[in-house]
Amino acid sequence: MLVLFFYCGVGWFLRKQYIRQRLFDRYSVVRGFQAGNCSIMDQLPVEVIGNILSHLRAARDVVIASATCRKWRQACCKHLHTLSFSSKDWPIYRDLTTTRLEILITQTIFQTSGLQALSILMEDVDEFSASTVTAWLLYTRETLRQLHYNVKTMPNVNILEICGRHKLEILDLAHNSIVGVEPNYQRFPCLKSLSLSYVSISALDLNLLVYACPKIEVLELVNPEIAMSDAQVTIELSSSTLKRVYVEAISLDKFILEADGLETLHLKDCALEFFELIGKGALKHFKIDDVSVIHLDIGETVEDLETVDISNFTIIWPKFYQMISRSSNLKRLRLWDVMFDDEDEVVDMETIATCFPYLSHLSLSYDVRYGVLHYGLQGSSDLENVVVLELGWTVINDLFSHWVEGLLKRCPNLKKLVIHGVVSEAKSHEECQMLASFTTAMVEMMRRYIHVDPHFKYE
Repeated sequence: MLVLFFYCGVGWFLRKQYIRQRLFDRYSVVRGFQAGNCSIMDQLPVEVIGNILSHLRAARDVVIASATCRKWRQACCKHLHTLSFSSKDWPIYRDLTTTRLEILITQTIFQTSGLQALSILMEDVDEFSASTVTAWLLYTRETLRQLHYNVKTMPNVNILEICGRHKLEILDLAHNSIVGVEPNYQRFPCLKSLSLSYVSISALDLNLLVYACPKIEVLELVNPEIAMSDAQVTIELSSSTLKRVYVEAISLDKFILEADGLETLHLKDCALEFFELIGKGALKHFKIDDVSVIHLDIGETVEDLETVDISNFTIIWPKFYQMISRSSNLKRLRLWDVMFDDEDEVVDMETIATCFPYLSHLSLSYDVRYGVLHYGLQGSSDLENVVVLELGWTVINDLFSHWVEGLLKRCPNLKKLVIHGVVSEAKSHEECQMLASFTTAMVEMMRRYIHVDPHFKYE
């Protein structure tokens, strides 16, 4: 009851009635009854009530809603499967002493008996007691399927040792340290998704951790602190079950990923000297955003590629084109704010139309450097299957509207046109005139392409 009184405050009764009715309106299996009909709510099975409470997620709302009656308290204790404590959900968490906060979380968790998803995200809170956090995990680990954990403790809590060898399927760790992975002991036989954000780990332990997850399908690495064993920082990961890999804010000399079944690869804000993907041609979605890499190799068997999204990246076009040119099934191609290693390189529409006959979504940013337009209109082949065309500029000139119309002519079955533009706050008279001329040209152009739905997005 102390937990309830604390969470509720002065207006707890009104709030519980509001939450109760809101949940009933959302999840009711009986429609047409007047609001406030308690007898109908009382007829709900206790398992259904537990499922309703689980959709609330936030611990504060769950505790208040469960105070409705004895049946709801019973549902919370025996049938609640999802619970979340987050300093972003309720700012008052940040104002509490660590001891008081530990007591609240402990009492709330220990009132449940079958949690399957537990989220404890306290990045804005001082360090917790390691023994208290360990008690939470030990109490829930037998039934837990998902764990989202961002808690500072002193000393560090070994999540792998506590939660290994159980039924965990999703593990999301942040601001934690992983040392001395033992794959035979700290094994995750059911884990399908692993996310490490701002985690300190050695390259060897990372490889062993992936190896300890025989069913892993999703791997996310966000700004990990890779412990250096020698002068060269190298990561080598191998998994036959991986399907999606996301890597952000990582700086390495060499990254080798061996994943025969990988379907999605996304690199963002990375600095790499060498990146190599070793697979069997299962890759379908490849995305690079603001990445610096000297040597990039995604394998020779890329026939199944459906999406290529390149932005804020410097490429050697002939080499990159050679790498993706065999992707005849490509459906989405995005080249945005791409720098070319050779300023005279040109990507012509004839090449794109010929090599990617099934392309349906094309995105290009307008770029003229040294008088060269890097996406030329040479050739006569049409982009027959393109139905969505996205075009944009960072610096506009009077040729942009002509370029847009040239591309429209090459897309006879186009349905949607999206124009992205950058509009600065301070404008000279010439810039205003340029924008006005472009607007006039687009109005006249759309009168000739009435079957195309135009959209404009400015920033």
